[in-house]
Amino acid sequence: MQLSQRFRDAEARNEILRQELTATIRQAAADDVPQKDICEATGHTRRQVRRIVLAGETETATEP
Repeated sequence: MQLSQRFRDAEARNEILRQELTATIRQAAADDVPQKDICEATGHTRRQVRRIVLAGETETATEP
């Protein structure tokens, strides 16, 4: 039981960190940080960074 709770807690922390990283990548792109620098800092590929940024633009466009 303790192990399963630790696993759920780790999953929750992972999701929070993923959301924070996504927000940071989008903010860096909005601040005109070169994509190359974002990739180097995060370990993400250019394609991954593009997808994250574009998904954020789509979410923003569909919000009321």
